[in-house]
Amino acid sequence: MSVVMRGRGIVAGVVEAEALVTGDGISGWGGIDSSNGTIVERRHELVGECFTGKVLVFPTAKGSSGWSGHFQATRLMGTAPAAMVISVMTTKAALGAIVTRVPTVIAAEPDPVATIRTGDIVRVDGGAGTVEIVSRATTPTGSR
Repeated sequence: MSVVMRGRGIVAGVVEAEALVTGDGISGWGGIDSSNGTIVERRHELVGECFTGKVLVFPTAKGSSGWSGHFQATRLMGTAPAAMVISVMTTKAALGAIVTRVPTVIAAEPDPVATIRTGDIVRVDGGAGTVEIVSRATTPTGSR
């Protein structure tokens, strides 16, 4: 049985990929390395993890409006996530999703950060505003 979360689609498109989940907000300005698609914020629970080609699931965007510029750079450099699922709607999150141009769902219920685990295969439909867990990770990882 699959789990379907319903929210607000910000960027249309459908992607099915492995999830990378964090309970920490993500800072684009100084929190990610756009050149290789990794989290570099020292105190972040995913420091050193690469989000390229994965569904990045996180609670909120944090930091300045530079967030969108750094995520746009990931698109231009080919290091962007495959999709984003963001729990809390903010202007930074919405703008970041739009300039990154990857399917994005915001404010889904039940809360994706609490429902999805790293390694799960999820299907994000940004047009319909849905996130579906297609299959569960077979081996629990250290991340959510």
